[in-house]
Amino acid sequence: MSWAEQYKTKVATAEEAVRAVQSGDRIFLTGNCSVPSTILAAMVDYAPNLENVEICQALTIGSADYVKPEMEGHLRVNTMFISHNNREAVQAGRADFTPVLLSEFTLLFKNGHLPLDVAFVHLSPPDEHGFCSFGVEVGLSKSPAESAEIIIAEVNEQMPRTLGDSFIHVSKLDYVVPVNYALPELGMGGEEPSEIVESIASHIAELIPDGATMQMGIGVIPDAVLKHLYDKKDLGVHTELFSDGVIELVNAGVLTNARKTLHQGKIIAGFILGTKKLYSWVHNNPLIEFHRTEYVNDPFVIARNDRMVAINSAIEVDLTGQVCADSIGPKLYSGVGGQLDFIYGASLSKGGVPIIALPSKTRDFSRIVPLLKHGAGVVTSRNHVHYVVTEYGVADLYGKTIRQRAQALIAVAHPDFRADLSKQARELHYI
Repeated sequence: MSWAEQYKTKVATAEEAVRAVQSGDRIFLTGNCSVPSTILAAMVDYAPNLENVEICQALTIGSADYVKPEMEGHLRVNTMFISHNNREAVQAGRADFTPVLLSEFTLLFKNGHLPLDVAFVHLSPPDEHGFCSFGVEVGLSKSPAESAEIIIAEVNEQMPRTLGDSFIHVSKLDYVVPVNYALPELGMGGEEPSEIVESIASHIAELIPDGATMQMGIGVIPDAVLKHLYDKKDLGVHTELFSDGVIELVNAGVLTNARKTLHQGKIIAGFILGTKKLYSWVHNNPLIEFHRTEYVNDPFVIARNDRMVAINSAIEVDLTGQVCADSIGPKLYSGVGGQLDFIYGASLSKGGVPIIALPSKTRDFSRIVPLLKHGAGVVTSRNHVHYVVTEYGVADLYGKTIRQRAQALIAVAHPDFRADLSKQARELHYI
């Protein structure tokens, strides 16, 4: 039987496909901008017929009816990264959170720690050889999908065909749900960056050498940094994710990947978050290779890129250099993501530049603090931190004593808090 004939035998409606899910099953849900919304909606409708179904995921974009209170006892989310659409459910105890490095996220399923009964995935249409692409979300999805007993695939006419280690053959799918709708978009806003963000971005740009390979995050600070790089030469990208901002840098001849020491000439990523413009740009684009996150985020793979620059954010940093980025005190807020993977990988890189960037304050509170809040999680330890950047400058902490670290961090704290930080540092015998 040809692949095309196989494909036809697997076509089903979303309502028919989700009936393969049984009470007590564990489901993997493809996330980010690749959430298979038709299948997921059918799962929510079918959920009252089931008990104790677990949905494992990372970050998802869009509404989340599957975590609403009425799903209790039927569907329960186990997320490895807390996003805005499930934060309230996690904090209320209706959903679970499993802390894990992004480099090890897929290994929970691949190595059998969390055996999967079903995977919900979102794919491009098959090519002439019967291979579908995982499209905009490869890194976090391919290995879990391959680990599941049953694969239910939403095959979308509007999913771009991305290249690299990004394909699955029709023969591996159990159910195919054909759809044709625009992917969710995550725009960068369009608002002009604040003076604070611009100042942080300019300090970061000064740390980035020509020929650097960069981790390109998402958010106002990474996006602002991109706009300060047009005088750089031969930059490259090795990152868990990127967004629209890379397109202009490529077009300007700044982002050439020519001096990369691993995957020379290629942008390497696990997934993308962006707009329709980005989705069109990555479609069949040989400049970009998508790979599994256990590869992209492996610190020892990252370290093979000379001059590796990692830019990550924080909620607060204490005077010894401990970084909290996943909780506000004991209240769980997000997750470790790839921060430690890339900070450690960049620190091992020849000429690497690991950066933690944050505004010096939020409202009336300093984000450089004597001690982390009670119950706060340490995402990046004081042993891993190199550079901390605020709008007031760069604190280079690597190889520095606690006294030197405290002095450097106080110097980049907001002026309104420096006197009190110095007083508390003396009381703690840091200085």
